[in-house]
Amino acid sequence: MRMSNQAPSDLSLIEPTLDAYADVPGSLIAILQATQDAYGYLPMDAMEHIAERTGTPIATIVGVATFYAQFRLEPVGKYLIMLCQGTACHVNGSELISAAITDELGIDDGQTTDDGLFSLKHVACLGCCSLSPVMMINGQTYSSLTPDKAKKVLRQLAAEAAEGGAA
Repeated sequence: MRMSNQAPSDLSLIEPTLDAYADVPGSLIAILQATQDAYGYLPMDAMEHIAERTGTPIATIVGVATFYAQFRLEPVGKYLIMLCQGTACHVNGSELISAAITDELGIDDGQTTDDGLFSLKHVACLGCCSLSPVMMINGQTYSSLTPDKAKKVLRQLAAEAAEGGAA
């Protein structure tokens, strides 16, 4: 876990959640979900604060955070690309799409571009098998992808970001 270069988190962002759930047994996942919603990932100082407020050992909190794939321990880019690697997508060329993304952005699975704009995450399945190959970017699904179509989407998002557009 690389977290040493992170700026201190504004812990006030999670206080309402901790006020509501700190003494509720079995609420750790809900607390972690709200924390990730607040920061975009789970900063170590926030997890330490959760440990202090809930009386839960930090090892337990980090164990839960690393066990469930939904949690991220590092910040992600403005655009989180989730590229499906399920059977249908694999058979229909997800490896070519991954190569195109790597070619276009210079990142591999689990990495973020130096400018913080894009992060790539390979996922087991997005549940869009009939639309394969598929990638989802910030909740928007892009289907029946080709390498050129994937690059076009990325270029369009980069251009929108340069113009100050929203995700």
